[in-house]
Amino acid sequence: MAATAARPDQVTFVEDDTLTWYQPDDTVEYGFCNRCGSSLFWRAWAIPDKLCITAGSLDQPTGLTTTKAWWIAEAGDYHVRAPGVDEHQFED
Repeated sequence: MAATAARPDQVTFVEDDTLTWYQPDDTVEYGFCNRCGSSLFWRAWAIPDKLCITAGSLDQPTGLTTTKAWWIAEAGDYHVRAPGVDEHQFED
C-alpha cells in the first residue's frame, strides 16, 4: 500500500460523514470509508505528530514520489523497480 504522511494539524476534512476510525488496541488507529471499506488513514499513538494517508485516497496530481519500498522481492513480476528507491526486504 502506497502512503504518505502529514502532521494532523496540516490535514483538513472537507466532509467526514463516511470516515470511521477503528482502534484495535491502545497503540494504533485506522481510518476507513464506512461505505466501501477503503483504507484511508492510520496513526500510531507513539508518533502523535504523524497521520499516515493512503496515497490512493488523494486527488491527482498528488506530487508524490516513491522513496522507500518494503518487501520488494515479494512483488509481482509486473512491478517496475524504480531506480534510487530505498528497498527493505522481509526479514524473519
